Amino acid sequence: MATERDDPMQMDELQRMLRQVERSVFRLETLSSYTAPGEADLLRDFREGLPLPPRGPENDPWLQMVADSVQAGRRWSRVHVLSRPLSDYLRFELLGYHGNVAAGEDVRIADRAIAADELGGLTCDFWLLDDVLAVKMVYDGEGRRVAMVPTSDVATFIQQRDLAMTYSVALQGYLPSVRHELRRSW
Repeated sequence: MATERDDPMQMDELQRMLRQVERSVFRLETLSSYTAPGEADLLRDFREGLPLPPRGPENDPWLQMVADSVQAGRRWSRVHVLSRPLSDYLRFELLGYHGNVAAGEDVRIADRAIAADELGGLTCDFWLLDDVLAVKMVYDGEGRRVAMVPTSDVATFIQQRDLAMTYSVALQGYLPSVRHELRRSW
């Protein structure tokens, strides 16, 4: 029988698990806004029209971890299922994803405006590691992470990943469709 842990996991444990992945990492994002530690100043600057600082494996430890994993032959991918019009946070994140792409991550976007019925049920953020472990991400109404819950019952998460991938396009293919909503050129 599949198990789900009762105790919440911490970010350092998730990072340790991500470093141990053998084949693949997948991330599904579904919120229009996240309140992440360390992003408040960057988001404020973005809203004020200041340029985002360069972000890539050479200056971001998370992206260096991704790049090292990709270079070792593991596949990293994510789909952000989003709604329009884009929130300030989504505009900020879409531009920030360039660093993830530079690290070798396949960043994709699934727009609910294109496939609302098909994507309507995708409302739970998660990580899927090697198709054997899922980590459900739980957020409060402000987009603050309140829990990460690992489970080995992955069938539903694999189905959601496959659905999101089916209705997604690569970041570079998506950006031209929202160019008018972005505040600066890319």
